[in-house]
Amino acid sequence: MQNESPIAVHAQSPDEVFDRLEATQRGLSTQEAERRRARHGENRLPEPPKRSALRRFAAQFNNVLIFVLIGAAGVTAALGHWVDTGVILAVVLVNAVIGFVQEGRAEQAMEAIRAMLAPRTAVLRDGHRVTLDAAELVPGDVVLIEAGDRVPADIRLFASRGLRAEEAILTGESVPVDKEPEPVAADAALGDRKSMLFSGTLVAAGTGRGVVVATGGQTEIGRISGMIAEVETLTTPLLRQMDGFARWLSAFILLVAASLLAFGYFIRDMPFAELFMAVVGLSVAAIPEGLPAVLTITLAVGVQAMARRNAIVRRLPAIETLGSVSVICTDKTGTLTRNEMMAASLALEGRDYTIDGEGYAPEGTIRAKGDPVDPAGRPRLAEAARIAALCNDAALREAEGGWQVAGDPMEGALKALAGKLAGTDAFAGWTRADAIPFDAAHRYMAVLARDPEGGAHILVKGAPEAVMAMCDGVRG
Repeated sequence: MQNESPIAVHAQSPDEVFDRLEATQRGLSTQEAERRRARHGENRLPEPPKRSALRRFAAQFNNVLIFVLIGAAGVTAALGHWVDTGVILAVVLVNAVIGFVQEGRAEQAMEAIRAMLAPRTAVLRDGHRVTLDAAELVPGDVVLIEAGDRVPADIRLFASRGLRAEEAILTGESVPVDKEPEPVAADAALGDRKSMLFSGTLVAAGTGRGVVVATGGQTEIGRISGMIAEVETLTTPLLRQMDGFARWLSAFILLVAASLLAFGYFIRDMPFAELFMAVVGLSVAAIPEGLPAVLTITLAVGVQAMARRNAIVRRLPAIETLGSVSVICTDKTGTLTRNEMMAASLALEGRDYTIDGEGYAPEGTIRAKGDPVDPAGRPRLAEAARIAALCNDAALREAEGGWQVAGDPMEGALKALAGKLAGTDAFAGWTRADAIPFDAAHRYMAVLARDPEGGAHILVKGAPEAVMAMCDGVRG
């Protein structure tokens, strides 16, 4: 049996998948799981070969200008100019230390990214539910999934109830995807494989059971990790310019030095020893030994500025590359970068409204045909705000970095819309008496809410076709 890829299993029935994996819905035995773990290895993302500290330090000297400085230090030492030698070597050493320390910090931060696999997960072993380290999972294991779990491996579902998963890290879709055991088309795109749960994604709602079909580097996120490891390393524009400048400067200095030496010796008939010392001194003085240090310190300042914005820069020259970017192409603005949604338009009674704002902040201007409107004087806007605020399980909170949502991103966007229409405290006195949670079977959510006077209100939101099927008229 091979470590199965999820490419085909999403189109097979659960029974076919179990036969293919030589497993059952009761899970594996402990002995069989140990045999498979010895065969497939631990359920971990493959680690790239690490550079030793010595190699990382030596890499800081891989620069043409640094080579020139080291050569200049050797010449000044041979001439007995020890002060000049010490200054040049100090500049080179400081430059290397700054780069080495910064890259070391970045390497430590990158290690945290490997925590994407869940540390613990519920599994059936010998027919009993046990909790194991996610690293111990093997193909054929039966995993029990609940809301809030981080999916520990690529899993083929065989049972689910109201199961939804957030797959933004793989597909860019911020809206949770409904999951069900029924097979899908063999050529279905990754985001349409509803019978699969993928390693590293988050279970937003519901429960389910599934069988592990891929672990470690065989998972979808493991393949992405492998592709990243094969990316060709390119030289940044700044380093290309620096290399070109160093070569041009070195050639120019050597040319001038040779010309002066020939002119002084053959035309002026000067003593060769004195002339050589003068030419060497002039050549050393022409080398800008402070340039690498200034460049490194400048890039380090940029790295620290990015770190304050929670961005990890692994290598110093990469910070300059960001400044050279003129166009960024992405499939969905804001989704891949922030996983945020915002309600930008609203249609009521034949009138369209546009809503300004940013992210989940409940602040923005409501416009009709481009002109600002006051929501307080429009009862239909107030009703829309009531439904958006109360038929909702998300919560908004203001943090240091701005407004954040706890819950579904779409519901967070509706919560922010309610704040823009009626204010964040407009429904503080309302209480929820009962609710029908959203389910893929009926595709709507309904709540029974009571106002401060005790009046009952039924509020519904959901897919247009599902909600309209329950309506018998339009309010005038």
